[in-house]
Amino acid sequence: MTRPRKETPLSEAVLGDLAKLTDDAGRSRFLARRRQLYRTSVVQQLNDAARTKLRIDTHQALSLAEAAVAIARKLRNQESLGRSLRAKANALYVIGDNQSALQCNEQALRIFRKARNAEEEARTLNASIQPFLLLGQYDRAHEAADGARRIFSRLGDRRRLAHVEINVGNLYHRQDRFEEALDFYDRAYEVLLRLGDAEGLGVALYNMSVCLITLNDFPRALATYQRAREVFDQRGMTLLVGQADYNIAYLYYLRGEYGRAIAMLRAAREKAEVNGDAHILALCYLDLSDIYLELNLSAEAAETAQEAFARFGKLGMGYEQTKALSNQAIALSQQGKALRALDLFAQARAAFLREKNQVWPWLIDLYRALVLFKEGRLFEARKYCEVALEYFRSSALPGKAVLCHLILARIGLGTGDAQSARKHCGEAIERLRGLEMPILDYQANFLMGQSDAAAGDMQGAYASYQQARKALETLRSSLRKDELKIAFMKNKAEVYEHLVEICLNGKNGQPALREAFEYMELAKSRSLMELIFQCTQTATDVSIGQSGLVRRIRDLREELNWYYHRIELEQLRPEETSAGRIEQLKTGAQTREKSLLRVLRELPDSDPEAVLLRGSHGVPLEDIQEAMPKDTTLIEYFATGDQLLAVVLTHDALEIVPVTLLPRVAGLLQMLRSQLAKFRLGEEYLRRFERPLFQATQNHLRALYQELLEPVHGRLSGKHLVLVPHGILHSLPFHALFDGDRYLIDSYSISYAPSASIYALCQGRTSSLGDSCLVLGVPDAQAPSIGEEVMAVASALESAQLFVGEAATEQVLRELGPASRWIHLATHGNFRRDNPMFSGIRLGQSFLGLVDLYQLRLPAELITLSGCSTGLNVVAAADELVGLTRGLLAAGAQCLLLSLWDVHDRSTTEFMRLFYGGLKTGETKAQALQNAIKVLRSRYPHPYHWAPFYLAGKASPS
Repeated sequence: MTRPRKETPLSEAVLGDLAKLTDDAGRSRFLARRRQLYRTSVVQQLNDAARTKLRIDTHQALSLAEAAVAIARKLRNQESLGRSLRAKANALYVIGDNQSALQCNEQALRIFRKARNAEEEARTLNASIQPFLLLGQYDRAHEAADGARRIFSRLGDRRRLAHVEINVGNLYHRQDRFEEALDFYDRAYEVLLRLGDAEGLGVALYNMSVCLITLNDFPRALATYQRAREVFDQRGMTLLVGQADYNIAYLYYLRGEYGRAIAMLRAAREKAEVNGDAHILALCYLDLSDIYLELNLSAEAAETAQEAFARFGKLGMGYEQTKALSNQAIALSQQGKALRALDLFAQARAAFLREKNQVWPWLIDLYRALVLFKEGRLFEARKYCEVALEYFRSSALPGKAVLCHLILARIGLGTGDAQSARKHCGEAIERLRGLEMPILDYQANFLMGQSDAAAGDMQGAYASYQQARKALETLRSSLRKDELKIAFMKNKAEVYEHLVEICLNGKNGQPALREAFEYMELAKSRSLMELIFQCTQTATDVSIGQSGLVRRIRDLREELNWYYHRIELEQLRPEETSAGRIEQLKTGAQTREKSLLRVLRELPDSDPEAVLLRGSHGVPLEDIQEAMPKDTTLIEYFATGDQLLAVVLTHDALEIVPVTLLPRVAGLLQMLRSQLAKFRLGEEYLRRFERPLFQATQNHLRALYQELLEPVHGRLSGKHLVLVPHGILHSLPFHALFDGDRYLIDSYSISYAPSASIYALCQGRTSSLGDSCLVLGVPDAQAPSIGEEVMAVASALESAQLFVGEAATEQVLRELGPASRWIHLATHGNFRRDNPMFSGIRLGQSFLGLVDLYQLRLPAELITLSGCSTGLNVVAAADELVGLTRGLLAAGAQCLLLSLWDVHDRSTTEFMRLFYGGLKTGETKAQALQNAIKVLRSRYPHPYHWAPFYLAGKASPS
């Protein structure tokens, strides 16, 4: 009797070679040279290998399944061919080609039914459920599930029956029958737990998480995803690990933890690319575009949305592809690319209509109206807006109906029809009653104020602007995002400008100076002030946010963000929206809003985060004056439209003076910048035109003095000036302004501040750090004198710790900075005008960006940044400075020594030696700066050399 020949398993090398073959011709040549592979056992091994590869590399899994199909056809073994076709279908489904997957499964089913192989028929029916579901063929999915369930029940196959239950649960979830879906998942989980099926358990847990997200149970959803991920990881199922990582990232996005979500989505994207998981890869791009739109990072949003559009197109997923197209259009709108945006909006609208979407076509009409309004095409904008209003007026989306009214009000103002504008504002305000929508409250009341003013009703305008201001203050601590991602009222500080104008023109016949000043302060650098409040009131990491109330507040804010996102997703979902479900979500959000307000009221004033969480309302005028030394005058500039005002504030007096027109100053400032830029033309040019360059620069400084300081010169007193610029004036060296005989720095010591409130906060900062000093220097070929500079600074400062070159690391700054009284950083600064959040300074082994500075704790008395343009900032909406000044003040510094433009290396070294020499002899920082500039000017007369240096914050003792 002969024994059956033992089959030799395929070697890893052969499997690897077959997995790499992606075309039929190459595969046929490979098999023709290896006739021994034409065996039924090889087909089975290839199918098993394809199933294993499916969770690791989908494209290799597909190649192995196609090799199995080719061999089975050659052998004319029908049942082997059926199993191979099913393996190929599974790979196609995971890749995202659901139509092709179903075609393969149909072929397999015909084979198994002809052979009367019920078990294989049931397995193939089960494998067909998910592709049917994703293609929206729900009836056929139910038929396949019923057929598979009947067969497995008859065969007593509990494990495979549990897997059918999971797929049926998916079907109910897709049809929004969430409780029923959870029941199916739970039943499958119980069976698979008893059977010890780790892979099935992971899938059940994963799908339960998806259901729990829809039911707004974040903690259980996160815990379930993490359990599923552990199961997948233990089994080496890298594809499912990647999918779990994506879903965990998506949870954090829904909670509003954007930084963590972006990092996790990027990691999930890289993993999906390696794994060949096209669906997850496309979803990562789509979700990143959503986040970037909410953060107003329009370039990144456009790029990721375009990538998502292309990838969903290949997958044949129409709704997701059109959503990506809409995101791309919104991003282009944010960038001002109106024609291209309108073209994409039109394409997206047509696609959504084909998808029979219930909301997006009219939302796109609203977007188109807004883009056309910004382009001045008011007639077309009105047409689209009225169409959208007709739909939203009777929909479950009151916020969108309000937006239609507001855009129509703006159109009324733009066409001079104040009555139409007032009518639409009134309807918007009426619709907002009882709704918690502070952004729209602000916009409606602000526009009503403008409409009242246009109609000549200044008393009504003042009342409306006050309502808008109150809504704006509420909005500052609210998590709700704009109803539309194209900001149609970007400058929210404009309401303060109008209130300032009304106060100065006289509310009751008399100018209200104090009230006007308070509105100016409310309009300036509020976010930075709140960051400073946070740093001022928290001394150590241990104390930050440790109280139970603060933790509860943070939990509630995250839960609210979750609900707000879920409401938006529900309103815009591809299937018909459910008014009941939206109402349920709104009820959940309102419950948490009330809880948040109650907990905020309970938070004691002594809690470190009380001010930050409630929102700061500025420092009272008396407290600012109290913080000012008696020999100090503060000049704060503020623009209302084109009119530039100057506040002159002393320890006991307040005046507000109109000084000039903003366009006039802008022209002079541009001419000054042009003169300073000529220092880049080389030594020979500078020597040749030394006198004309000096004279032209001095003339521009003289003209700027006449515009900005001459109107208030007679009101200045004391020895020290604090200058609070506004808008474009943040880049002007006021201390170098020239009256014809003297520079301003010759008459006063001078410092700067982003606002009077921030000046007062910095004045209130104290230091108990002793005399320890930290000096870091990173010299290079462009700035070789940095080495000499830091040696000179270190010798002038007692107890200085000096780190040069690669030793000057971020780790040194993190470890020694918090205990240092004075910190000196001599290195190149990189100011990114295109994206100031990525400005930073170079250290020995890394680049320290603005975001990194926010994470540092540096409560130093003085931080000096000696490098290129370290004091430059972009002035964002609400006169917010975004640059290194912001990062260092937020990190806790009392005072900063910075530079406004690229500084001559040699003169910088001399300046620093003079400045620190003055500090060593007991001069205040302001006095040391004033005297150092005077001496340096005697050696280098041109303001280019001595005028860039300035102090921000607490330059003199209180």
